[in-house]
Amino acid sequence: MKNLMDIITGAALVPVVVIDDHTKSADLGKALCAGGIPVAEITFRTDSARQAVREMAEKVPEITVGAGTIHTVEQARSAVDAGAKFIVTPGFIPAVVEWCLENDIPVIPGCSSATDLEAALRFGLDTVKFFPAEASGGIKALKSFAGPYRGLRFIPTGGINENNVQEYLSLSNVAACGGSWMVPKDLVEAGDFSRIVSLCKEAVRRAFGFELLHVGVNTKDAQDASNVANSFAGLLSIPVMEFPGAYFAGSMFEIVKGPFLGENGHIAIQTNDIERAVHHFECMGAELDKGSAVRDENGGLIAIYFKRTIGGFAIHLRRK
Repeated sequence: MKNLMDIITGAALVPVVVIDDHTKSADLGKALCAGGIPVAEITFRTDSARQAVREMAEKVPEITVGAGTIHTVEQARSAVDAGAKFIVTPGFIPAVVEWCLENDIPVIPGCSSATDLEAALRFGLDTVKFFPAEASGGIKALKSFAGPYRGLRFIPTGGINENNVQEYLSLSNVAACGGSWMVPKDLVEAGDFSRIVSLCKEAVRRAFGFELLHVGVNTKDAQDASNVANSFAGLLSIPVMEFPGAYFAGSMFEIVKGPFLGENGHIAIQTNDIERAVHHFECMGAELDKGSAVRDENGGLIAIYFKRTIGGFAIHLRRK
């Protein structure tokens, strides 16, 4: 079973949601899940926040709902009673952190300085919110924290958007990124959930950097593979390179010397962070074939296949 940080790391994104009308919260939760982000931080900035947490948690059980902008123990208790699975604070609030730890509630306090991080360490925390991220030094600050605070992971929030999210997620000490660009308040108020699904899907694609790497084609034998590779090469004016198990026609086509995974072949999808991507797909319910994993000499994951085939093609992830 995935714990909270597995879910958040796998999501890569934590939508920061402001809801004025709690009756829209369930539809919003469904839209987030449909868009590939099964996490939400509902901010306690409106009178509807508590009821929004309750309705999303009860009506969309597949989403992990947390409460943000929590300033007091009373707010934290109210949010948890409503169904919040984690608490996020804008600054480091010792009383809230202590209450959450005493009650076994995951808490992600806001930190923006070394003093805040020292306080987090004293409480035994390993993940904090870096807020406001851009105004507090952004990527440069997180790189500076990586040395003296190598045991801490950060969820930067504040100024994160579709243009810089990939750069933040490339840092080894970033667990996920928080933001509201995929859940604009005006779209929530208008009930335009189809547009929110589209924004979430685009945010996921940018966060993970999913791109087609190559298409693998199965053949009868080595001679057949050579013929197919040269046919692609002649058609597209690309070079052919031979390897022990396959020919490559340019970088687009891998022509396997004989039958292989998938009825027709395989499709390789590259991603910025394959370990995070594995968490993501598992949290979304996809099954990966752990026996197919290819690792480097340090144990780092290079490639792994999904158990499911699509259109007669096996699908595998590959590290960029």
